[in-house]
Amino acid sequence: MKFILASASPRRQELLARIGIVPDAIDPADLDETPLPGETGRALALRLAKEKAQAVASRHPTALVLAADTVVCVGRRLLPKAETRQQALECLTLLSGRNHKVITAIGVQLGAKAASRAVETRLHFKRLSALELSGYLESGQWMGKAGGYGIQGLAGAFCTTLRGSWESVMGLPLYETVCLVEGFGYRRRIETG
Repeated sequence: MKFILASASPRRQELLARIGIVPDAIDPADLDETPLPGETGRALALRLAKEKAQAVASRHPTALVLAADTVVCVGRRLLPKAETRQQALECLTLLSGRNHKVITAIGVQLGAKAASRAVETRLHFKRLSALELSGYLESGQWMGKAGGYGIQGLAGAFCTTLRGSWESVMGLPLYETVCLVEGFGYRRRIETG
């Protein structure tokens, strides 16, 4: 069975490799990710993961397709994927000294059969100093990241508590991914010895 990753994220590829999955192809879905009016973070992440999987599965009808989407929320406010330095600054300023949620949803599709899961992780960021903010913005590690940060980089030092899945905050919950793909009959490469 061919395995297609519907994401260009190198982090998702790294995470898949950790659990013995090397995609046969990378075929990102290109969708409008604008939230619908009143849409919650969980609903948005699930909808986008399903739609991405479906879009890519239409191009690979006999392959197992995995898609994912990550949303960062402060209360009911959904934070964008930071594309500009100003967006990243606004996100990090809002996250400074506060709790927030990161929801990563995964969608799997093989032909007409589909399944999805969402994983919610709760985090707390320390109060960020002006020096920390400017240093992080200068690093560029915020580019294209939900909520303006990547936990696997310098922003890992901002997090005082994390309840849930660190890998999910990075972009792919591993346990749930294994459960879904194995439920579709996919065999991972597990090395022994």
